Amino acid sequence: MTILTYKGYTGKVQVDLEANILHGEVIDLKDVITFQGESVPEVTKAFKDSIDDYIEFCELEGVEPEKPFSGKFIVRLTPEQHRLITVAAASSGNSLNTWVSKNLMRDAIHDLDETGISKEQILEEV
Repeated sequence: MTILTYKGYTGKVQVDLEANILHGEVIDLKDVITFQGESVPEVTKAFKDSIDDYIEFCELEGVEPEKPFSGKFIVRLTPEQHRLITVAAASSGNSLNTWVSKNLMRDAIHDLDETGISKEQILEEV
């Protein structure tokens, strides 16, 4: 899997060996935006064109394009997990929000590094 970014949007590209194409989708929206190409330059252009088309379509419809990330998300936990995390945060002298944010960022950077994706690549256009 390869990650592309453009205008704050993130696309995930995969290879379809049967169809002999590269195809992808924008991963951070409720709206569905897909793209494809037969080469890296072609799929990259298709990704950018799809984002531009989406923004233009929203303008024509008089609606705001969906923002990729609001900075908020809901996490569902068991009561036991919630309690454990709350105690861990308090014992480290952090608020629950600060503790969760710090630990999620640490783990996200680690996991991305293991897949060869840099934090800078993801955040370059945010």
